[in-house]
Amino acid sequence: MLTVALAKGELTKSSIELFKSIGLDFSAFLEPGMRQLQIEDPTGRARAMIVRNKDVPVHVEYGQAHLGIVGYDVLREKKANVAQLIDLGFAGCRLSVAVKQSSPYQSALDLPAHTRVASTFVNCAREYFQALDLPVDLIHLSGSVELGPITGLSEAIVDLVATGTTLRENGLREIDVIFETTARLIANPLSYRLDQDGVGAIVEKIRQQIHP
Repeated sequence: MLTVALAKGELTKSSIELFKSIGLDFSAFLEPGMRQLQIEDPTGRARAMIVRNKDVPVHVEYGQAHLGIVGYDVLREKKANVAQLIDLGFAGCRLSVAVKQSSPYQSALDLPAHTRVASTFVNCAREYFQALDLPVDLIHLSGSVELGPITGLSEAIVDLVATGTTLRENGLREIDVIFETTARLIANPLSYRLDQDGVGAIVEKIRQQIHP
């Protein structure tokens, strides 16, 4: 049976709507009080699991799911061995460098060598600063990265930004955008190549929805 990995959180509703548009209904995940982590489409043609965003590519890489929907930012950070098939266009935001409003720095290149930078995306941040030939001291945080400059833990952060409201409310501002990110459809490479459980037909239906 075709298995899909869906991400908890901001991607959930849009991902479910996309699959519903091609005839696979996983909307039970949206019901209040739902605690199941895996459900079947009512037609019995497919099932979906709901996992943390960062775990989607892991389940797909190891074959527990044929397909998954996850942010490009997670793919860049995790470097999982998955096939990136379609830019789905929703859940758009950007990975940016930010500092305090009062900071004198106007771009990442202004940061002094060995500046402390807090981020959840330490691999992406490391690649970015290495490309700038700017050595920084990276601090991994799992959440509330904005607290880095506020508390003095770090001089800068690398974090996802959508509207910028959270930054502004915490006295921070962007000084550089590292890359833009949107939701991507990914597949287990072997499953996709062998067209296991009709994965190719599902991918084509999604492609037609996104690029009619």
